[in-house]
Amino acid sequence: MIEEQIKKANIEAMKNKDTVARAFYSVLMNKILLEKIAKGQRDQMLADADVSNIVQKVIKELNDEKENYQKVGNAEEVANLNRQLEIASSYLPKQLSKDEIKAIILGLDDKTIPTVMKHFKANYNGQVDMRLVQEVLKELA
Repeated sequence: MIEEQIKKANIEAMKNKDTVARAFYSVLMNKILLEKIAKGQRDQMLADADVSNIVQKVIKELNDEKENYQKVGNAEEVANLNRQLEIASSYLPKQLSKDEIKAIILGLDDKTIPTVMKHFKANYNGQVDMRLVQEVLKELA
């Protein structure tokens, strides 16, 4: 499970005194804990799809933060955030490409927005950025 891998990697980062990795794992583990509390499953492991969704949210936050540091010219923080993004990406399953999404949409009988979004949420959760699905769907319309 992804959550167990994250915990082990956090311990390794502590042992290696890797402050950049530790910062990332602290944020990620806190978000996982908050999700567990919200679901009332504090003592249970989250499903990999749930952890993947959390990782995707963290990646978006890191990208926003990186953009702000780039605007003010803080190269050191940008480098740290790039490393954190690299670590975060390693926990995501292979993401579907635009062409793969297009092929899946074309294979559906009902191509209405709600139906397509439900299909991707149910069958490809964690493997696809839902904004990208929306973009492809608009291109096909």
